[in-house]
Amino acid sequence: MASKKDKKSGSNTISSGEIVKNKKALFNYELVEKFEAGIVLLGTEVKSLRERSVNMSDSYASFKKGELFIVNMHISPYHFGNRNNHEPLRERKLLMKKRELRRLYGKIKEQGLTLIPVKLYFSRGKVKVELALAKGKKLHDKRETLKRKTLDREMERYIKR
Repeated sequence: MASKKDKKSGSNTISSGEIVKNKKALFNYELVEKFEAGIVLLGTEVKSLRERSVNMSDSYASFKKGELFIVNMHISPYHFGNRNNHEPLRERKLLMKKRELRRLYGKIKEQGLTLIPVKLYFSRGKVKVELALAKGKKLHDKRETLKRKTLDREMERYIKR
């Protein structure tokens, strides 16, 4: 993951690699299958993503008129933007092949699964979203995940000593 200093603001920016992961989704959902999709963005949104000014903890993907959109993904307005800056919570279109879209639509309707964004990253200069078909976890499953996590952490500490 290459990062460089931004000359204007002095903050770290990203030229390639991972932007953000949706850790909340990994805790609340059981991931069934993953997909990659492109995303339609404005110029100021890409600049904000390079500064990692994004929050996708409550975001999800939904179908509208046969097209896939990502909803509730907050990309902060670009710091150096002017009055033509983007709206932070606008719906953004996802780009996938028609065959994949039909398959996803069928799985969502039949099995009652949800499409959630798991990761946002740069790939060859383009912003990509990793989507996952997910099934919601029950409360006891979440508790089990926490127990397993703490046990793993304690084992690592014990092994280090």
